[in-house]
Amino acid sequence: MSTHRFLVTGGTGKSGSHVVSRLRAQGASVRVASRSGEPAFDWHDRATWDTALDGVKAVYLVPLDGHLLTRPFVERAVELGVERVVLLSGRGVDVPGYSGEANSAGATHVDGESAVRASGIDWTILRPAWFAQNFSEGIFRDAVLAGEVRLPAGGGAASFVDAVDIAAVAVAALTEGGHSGETYELSGPRALTIAEAVAEIAEATGRSIRYVPLSPGRFISELTGQGWPAAEAEDYAEAVSPIRRGLDDHISDGVWRALGRQPRDFTDYVRAAAPAWRD
Repeated sequence: MSTHRFLVTGGTGKSGSHVVSRLRAQGASVRVASRSGEPAFDWHDRATWDTALDGVKAVYLVPLDGHLLTRPFVERAVELGVERVVLLSGRGVDVPGYSGEANSAGATHVDGESAVRASGIDWTILRPAWFAQNFSEGIFRDAVLAGEVRLPAGGGAASFVDAVDIAAVAVAALTEGGHSGETYELSGPRALTIAEAVAEIAEATGRSIRYVPLSPGRFISELTGQGWPAAEAEDYAEAVSPIRRGLDDHISDGVWRALGRQPRDFTDYVRAAAPAWRD
């Protein structure tokens, strides 16, 4: 089997796709881990882990939210000769109650960080704020296109970070020295309320978009009415709650510390992403 120096899990996702393209632009050999890849990778099928890790020396690790699989994966990676891991974690991992007591993604990140720190190899942890790309590629896109973003975020603000910056930090940590043992808190250069964010998108695209703040109970009720499982609806509401509670408006210095430059502004992201809202 051919070997690849780098493995990117979540390699078709919001940050992973940018990591793959940046590494390949540097001439690096990259294996993209996905169920449709070659070889196929499935978090739930451990028989696929070894082939994905074959010959790999460094991993960009996007965990599977809601599952405690990061630890066994990292342990197997070390056994197979991986020397460096860059873990995509989440903001607030070290803040008790940040995402709510029952939020499953929080448990994934807490255990994942513990696993890489105990791995015995070079590690770097990335803790991003809310991805700006959630508006154009992720969970908010359909609402933006429908013209109404309904969330239990109140009037709180978030310092949205561009996935391009997350990827730039990840690639630096994968390919350069000086990042081992670092935990980078990543954010954009300013905080915006959801209303302010959708207003910028509306101005750039000419679309009519408004933000409708909901109570957590109303939000959960609307999602379950659309067919969402109750547990997933509750997880979503808890994930948004730090914005409402004023825990997501701070500016982090991780992009500056890792790259020596300021992070991209939300306005720059909107200009670049505008075609995604015109389809």
